[in-house]
Amino acid sequence: MLQARLPDSAPEHIAVIMDGNRRWARQAGMANTSLGHRAGAEHAEQVLSWCEALGIKNVTVFICSTENLRHRGDAEVAYLMRVIEEVVVARLSRRESRWQVHVAGMLDALPDSTARALKDAVEATRGCTTGAHVTLAIGYGGRQEIIDAVRDLLVEADEAGVPMADVADNLTANDITAHLYTVGRPDPDLVIRTSGEQRLSNFLLWQSAYSELYFCEAYWPAFREIDFLRALRSYAARTRRFGT
Repeated sequence: MLQARLPDSAPEHIAVIMDGNRRWARQAGMANTSLGHRAGAEHAEQVLSWCEALGIKNVTVFICSTENLRHRGDAEVAYLMRVIEEVVVARLSRRESRWQVHVAGMLDALPDSTARALKDAVEATRGCTTGAHVTLAIGYGGRQEIIDAVRDLLVEADEAGVPMADVADNLTANDITAHLYTVGRPDPDLVIRTSGEQRLSNFLLWQSAYSELYFCEAYWPAFREIDFLRALRSYAARTRRFGT
């Protein structure tokens, strides 16, 4: 069983950059490479089941970036939004869902129906008692998140009548963290990226400051259980230094 092969030192929070959906579809001979997004979304559910079996209680998945929304074609973005609504959100919102849903990103940059579906998923799973949390990073950009956090912090201080000089003198990392999209969720211990690319692509820039990184050659829809276990074993073999 999967649980029997869990490394001695397992991450408590895994973040995943689900990369390579379109390349997987192209390799599979699909005329419409956007179909890879549906395969990738469906595969995410299986990966969550692996995490559940291993007792990993926090997972963050990078589904759609702010750059995707700006630079991909309108038809592809519209299809991706439908996939998010029909596959990701619908399945996580089921009555028997074992994951409490959180959202990180700019909901106002998404179509109204997608934003509403995400908000409904958050509400529908609010009472989940398993202690398992999945954060969907959609319309997400790490730099924008930090900008928004600083802006919210300054507005909050201004409304409270705190002089900006005092804000500057007393500013700490915890002050920024408290205004991030992911407030309340722990930082990821391990960030996995599929498809062979070795970069973070503006994902969890603040939160991953001390995360371990693992890059896998497989495209996301072809990311196997054995690939997942190799990532966990690689993590277990490392000595985390947290910048020291």
